[in-house]
Amino acid sequence: MNASPFLTALAKIVGAENVFSDPADLATYAYDAAVLKPNMPAVAVRPLSSGAMGAVVAFCNEHGIPLTVRGSGTNLSGGTIPLEGGAVLLTNGLNRILEINTEDMYAVVQPGVITAKLAAAVEAKGLFYPPDPGSQAVSTLGGNVAENAGGLRGLKYGVTADYVMGLQFYDAGGTLIKTGSRTVKCATGYNLKALMIGSEGTLGVLEEITLKLIPLPAARRSLLAIFDDLDKASETVAAIIARHIVPATLEFLDNFTIRAVESFSHVGLPLEAAAVLLIEVDGHPGQVAEDGQRVEEICRRRGATGIQVAEDDAQRDRIWAARRSALSALAKLKPTVVLEDATVPRSRIPAMVRALQAIAGRFRLAIGTFGHAGDGNLHPTILTDKRDAEEWHRVEAAIEAIFDEALALGGTLSGEHGTGLAKARYLAKETGAGAIQLSRAVKRALDPRNILNPGKVIGG
Repeated sequence: MNASPFLTALAKIVGAENVFSDPADLATYAYDAAVLKPNMPAVAVRPLSSGAMGAVVAFCNEHGIPLTVRGSGTNLSGGTIPLEGGAVLLTNGLNRILEINTEDMYAVVQPGVITAKLAAAVEAKGLFYPPDPGSQAVSTLGGNVAENAGGLRGLKYGVTADYVMGLQFYDAGGTLIKTGSRTVKCATGYNLKALMIGSEGTLGVLEEITLKLIPLPAARRSLLAIFDDLDKASETVAAIIARHIVPATLEFLDNFTIRAVESFSHVGLPLEAAAVLLIEVDGHPGQVAEDGQRVEEICRRRGATGIQVAEDDAQRDRIWAARRSALSALAKLKPTVVLEDATVPRSRIPAMVRALQAIAGRFRLAIGTFGHAGDGNLHPTILTDKRDAEEWHRVEAAIEAIFDEALALGGTLSGEHGTGLAKARYLAKETGAGAIQLSRAVKRALDPRNILNPGKVIGG
């Protein structure tokens, strides 16, 4: 990119104060939360209006400039790492909640709205937006849609895709496309909405999102079940699901993670436990009482050595805040942290937990395992130092072994972190070559100049 004339043209679209070309500024946008090589863009652009966003997309397409959209950069698979010398479109200037409709129970937001901000705003009106990625305090809703983000409540409430009613997005040429509706049912035209969700910015640039809301649960009950054996804990997860009980959350932490979290948060987690399950049931008070009792009985029968029930919301919030700090707690222990999210059918959780233990031993690595065990989505977290070339080689081999094991158990490479750059080369193992070829055909049709986040998801 011949920077000077392009910078001048972009400044006319968004204002000179919203065009960033200083290397110190651009370094911020060269990487995301994945452990991958950063790439320096040539420019970052911050549109403050929908029209400016569309004009930036059209400009980049006209001049063949690779364009990567970035919210908060919390992506864990390299999806927001730009192409070297390309452009980054920042969504934090489009950060308004446009509407919260309490009668029809939906919200309309711009892509730069922080997830937790929307959750708090709708809860203040007695409504509920369930998707809660671990990064919700900083992640944006545009990023959540682009990655089809999940979270702790995915077991009962599903993921971002289950709440997207409609989208407006700019195609590669800068034309505004509308898909979906504000109605409960919508069967008109192709389901472009579904095509965009999880496409990681490779097919269009999100401009407006309509999200389904639901009533706020009337009651909830949280408990912590303590186990002296890892197998007993993982088998309890499968047993709860097999009894057709669907908690709002059902989280697993192994001893390594427990110790890291307790050192970080000081909430009183049992340091001697081999594993703990954090479980919350919600809904009508009567059902909450019944389901809570059934869950306690299953935990005891499966070998729980102790059960602690949160006495009030303050205690409950402390426990869940500690769980959300798991990644931060583990990150303090080593210079490099690799967080994976291979996911298996829920009944195969015990087998996957055993496999992760074996992989840690085989490759002589420290792996802390936690995650959304209730929906099969574990987060094996490898603690390492990328500067140690020999150890990093073992890390890469262990990652591939984790993926192979998940697929062998009928699972998937990613439950919620997406494919990005990190997993693109493994994709054929799960989908086969035919699916990749078809996906590339769709990409060529919608983005013939290949400017939208090139190289992500399907490579090429």
